[in-house]
Amino acid sequence: MTQSNLLLLTVLGAMIGCMGLLIFFIDYFLRRRKRRLTGHMDELEGHDFELFCAELLEKQGFLDVEVTRGSGDFGIDILAEKDGITYAIQCKRYNSPVGVETILQTYGGQAYYERMVGVVMTNQYFTAPATQAANKLRILLWDRGYLDAMMEENV
Repeated sequence: MTQSNLLLLTVLGAMIGCMGLLIFFIDYFLRRRKRRLTGHMDELEGHDFELFCAELLEKQGFLDVEVTRGSGDFGIDILAEKDGITYAIQCKRYNSPVGVETILQTYGGQAYYERMVGVVMTNQYFTAPATQAANKLRILLWDRGYLDAMMEENV
């Protein structure tokens, strides 16, 4: 191997190493930013989580986003509209999976507010019975993964 070929290989190796390091740091900082955003929602109190969800919906193009009053809201925290479809949304900031009671409450609230679609938004996930009930009652389930995806679209 000639000295010029050896020099060329050394330079290429250094460039590949620098690119790998750059990719590592970009990935690290993007993951750190995502953890900061998603971790933030876990620290919110109930009403603050509702406001957080309302803001997220507005960034997703929902219109007439209205946070309902705290008591006597029939389980619905947000009323909104998008593309001519009206939504009744319940927000749950929990430390454990959301159960079937929330689905039933959302179904009743959707009917009370005469909305086309019922939704449960949460920073967690749903129990199997909750998922089964939601499928049967046609309630949309927007779990942590869904909220993370919504936040990534708006970053």
